[in-house]
Amino acid sequence: MKRTSASVLVIAGILGLIVGFGVDQLLTSAGQATFTPSLLLPVLLVLLAAADILFALPIRRAITGRDPQPVDPFRAVRVAMLAKASSIVGAIVAGIAAGLVVFLLTRPVAPVGSVLAAIASLVGGIVLLAAALVAEHLCTIRKDDDDEQPGPDEPGFGFSHHD
Repeated sequence: MKRTSASVLVIAGILGLIVGFGVDQLLTSAGQATFTPSLLLPVLLVLLAAADILFALPIRRAITGRDPQPVDPFRAVRVAMLAKASSIVGAIVAGIAAGLVVFLLTRPVAPVGSVLAAIASLVGGIVLLAAALVAEHLCTIRKDDDDEQPGPDEPGFGFSHHD
């Protein structure tokens, strides 16, 4: 499994920013109130960030040898995939919240409650993104010498002799 690339996170954040700004622009142009994220959202994002780290720590202890039990590869992959998904969700939520903040701060009068809720969501998204990247790092196993792919002269590579 490859680690989450920075380009994926940047693209997710930019798309989120466009969506956040665009949604508020469309709502305002239709005469509706701007979108205000729930104050529970940042709390849930931080709890998910904590869960990512807590799930990754036992795997890290097993990888480094501090835990005598072997690493369950299925659990390690599940936690790594959770961390990968969480980092992308964190980037998207942070981008959407940043778009909301930009939209609200470019208005003549910014509603303080909405701005604070959007900033809290932005911080929650960044915390989730950072914690997920740390959790993904904690689940990383160093590459062994015997993990190499078979070469052209080795069995298991190329076409079958029975074709």
